[in-house]
Amino acid sequence: MSDEQQPRAEWVFHEQKKPRSGRVWLIVGIAVAVLVVAGVAMAFALSGGGAPVQEPTSSPTPTSSPTTTASPTPTPTSTPTPTPTSAHPDPEPTMEPETSPPPVAEPDLETFTERVQPRLDDATRGLDLAAANPEVGAQIVDSLQQDAANLAEAATPKAIAGDWASAVSRYAAELKTLRSAYDAGADPQGPLKASRDALSALRSIAGL
Repeated sequence: MSDEQQPRAEWVFHEQKKPRSGRVWLIVGIAVAVLVVAGVAMAFALSGGGAPVQEPTSSPTPTSSPTTTASPTPTPTSTPTPTPTSAHPDPEPTMEPETSPPPVAEPDLETFTERVQPRLDDATRGLDLAAANPEVGAQIVDSLQQDAANLAEAATPKAIAGDWASAVSRYAAELKTLRSAYDAGADPQGPLKASRDALSALRSIAGL
């Protein structure tokens, strides 16, 4: 046997090729991630969220400025149109002074008697009717009271003016008492007699 080294036999194992499917999925995942990041960045940029946030600074407190008062707007006034006047203006009407009615002439006794006799005669008949018809006595006395007011306003001669005024006042008071008796349903005989007596005094003063 020679001293020369003899070649030794070695087993050589070829490396098996791994499937490439894993690498493909990795590439796809990276691409999807890139797209997602790009979309988020674009949306954030469009919404303005990428602008730097400024730190809030204390702003000075606004002081109240004097309020200006609105001045009223002058309202335009219409200029009156001049009215054409005639060359000869009409004179203004003059107011006539009010004249009081002339005083009533004082009648004589005969004229006075003629004026008051109709009412005095009506009073005599009215009292007789009231006594005979007490159910309508109040209405009759109302009419007699109106006549008494007219007798008080009649122009009277000065010679009998005082006596006439006192007699008319007494007659009116008795008629009022008689009316109250009829309203109350009381016996009217006493007020009737007093009214007749007052009426007789009037007739006597008038010369009847």
